[in-house]
Amino acid sequence: MTKLDPRNIYDDLHQIPELGFEEFKTSAYLADKLEELGYKVTRNIGGTGVIGEIKGAESGPVMMVRADMDALPFLIDGETKRIHACGHDAHSAMLLAAAAELVGKVKRGTLRILFQQGEETLKGALAIIDAGYVKDVDIALGLHIRPIQDIAYGEMSPAVRHASSTFVNITINGLSSHGARPHLGVNAIEAAAVAINAITAIKINPIVPWSCKVTGIQGGGVAPNIIPDKVEMIVDARAQTNEAMIELLEKLRRAVTNAAAAVGATAEISTPGGVIPAAELDDELTAEVAQCIEEVVGKELLAKELVNPGGEDFHYFVNKYPHIKAAYFGVGAAATPGLHHKDMQLNKEALPSGTAVLVKMVERKLG
Repeated sequence: MTKLDPRNIYDDLHQIPELGFEEFKTSAYLADKLEELGYKVTRNIGGTGVIGEIKGAESGPVMMVRADMDALPFLIDGETKRIHACGHDAHSAMLLAAAAELVGKVKRGTLRILFQQGEETLKGALAIIDAGYVKDVDIALGLHIRPIQDIAYGEMSPAVRHASSTFVNITINGLSSHGARPHLGVNAIEAAAVAINAITAIKINPIVPWSCKVTGIQGGGVAPNIIPDKVEMIVDARAQTNEAMIELLEKLRRAVTNAAAAVGATAEISTPGGVIPAAELDDELTAEVAQCIEEVVGKELLAKELVNPGGEDFHYFVNKYPHIKAAYFGVGAAATPGLHHKDMQLNKEALPSGTAVLVKMVERKLG
């Protein structure tokens, strides 16, 4: 059995941050290592995705263990910088180290190691699905390091229950006219103001966490004496369940359409990035993750399940193939000051524990 230290892998990957679907060096590094370990490797899946497989001698389930690879872009002093500010380098490091330790331990079924591209674009999982590598999966397992706001360093959460999320593009169409004759036009900015008030008046069941807010608006300004005929808005919408998201988007469409119509304007509404599904995790598998965490770090460091308003494209796997049993756990790595901050730092000493939980879960299912 080859032993790889996830802390050393993390150091390597942290030096080569790459954006979604551009993870050329990262995917090559990981694919090369998998091949050296004896995995059957498929490269360039849906762009830059990598899968390594080993099969047991006995029949059994297909278990896919997934880590994301991409970094984030930041504009610093007028220059775009690529930075691993969400811990994807740590995730890949833990999974590669686990893959090394699992060689020779898979006795039944198939272990599929997935290094997924483009999670931050929210299209990476869909690319893997479209390439046909998920439909035969029975069990899916993922993980994410956690910031200090979620759990303490060294703690581990058996479940991170992400919300459904989407960006909504809204175009308000009015009618331009001379500023001296506003009655001959329809002011798109005024229509947008009415629409924003309607959005803030939306209500769904407060028992379910949700939010819906305008995060961008642009229109008018061509000349001060022209009634503007077009406004573009962006809305960030999130809901903790898929059912709540359906309700929220329907009320958003109705609010904006009727608000615009009230002043004679029209509205075009679209979700070009799609709607990221909320987590639908398997309770029995999550309970097994909790047991593995206790075995690795002790019961005192088993944290509560986390309800998280963030989106995660891992959950497309179950959304597209409901037969899949999925679990997704959190590793307290003292990430500070927070995820997606340009100065985000984590304590890599937490990574061996994440690796150990991955190994124990695979051994339970395929060992």
